[in-house]
Amino acid sequence: MNSKGQEYVGSDTLYADVQRTMRLVAEMNSGWHSEEEVRQCLREITGHDVPDDVRVFAPLHINYGPGVSFGRDCFLNFGCTLLALGGITIGDGVFIGPHCVLATEYHPEEPTRRHQLLTKPIVIGENAWLGANVTVLAGVTIGAGAIVAAGSVVTKDVPPDTVVAGVPAKVVRPIRKD
Repeated sequence: MNSKGQEYVGSDTLYADVQRTMRLVAEMNSGWHSEEEVRQCLREITGHDVPDDVRVFAPLHINYGPGVSFGRDCFLNFGCTLLALGGITIGDGVFIGPHCVLATEYHPEEPTRRHQLLTKPIVIGENAWLGANVTVLAGVTIGAGAIVAAGSVVTKDVPPDTVVAGVPAKVVRPIRKD
């Protein structure tokens, strides 16, 4: 796995892992499952421990399960997409709204290189909150306690304890501490 943004080189093993992930995700999304059954599916999909207090509302779309790590007490709402070849770390207490996209993969701008696949990891810090329809691009770290407003596109790191909004997302203000 390439976390430095260099060219991503596929392999037969990686292709098999992607196919396996897509099959398992389709099975998880194919009907109603209890919260514990969803967590068990996620354990199989990711190959990692998924804490017992993680909640995910299906459907959830993941292209590479081993690239995803869930913290304690996090929640993902309906229709999220995790393009995880570059690695996605979801911290403790994170809330992710419906239809969010976390995309660790991208292509070079130059037309002659555009078919190359590049990756950079995404890290969502503890207690961060992503509103509905947020897109987080490759290489972004969202700081602990931050809020990303609905509909935002996050292209750069988000400082801890700030609210960001817009396309591209920009700092709006610090988090209010009552």
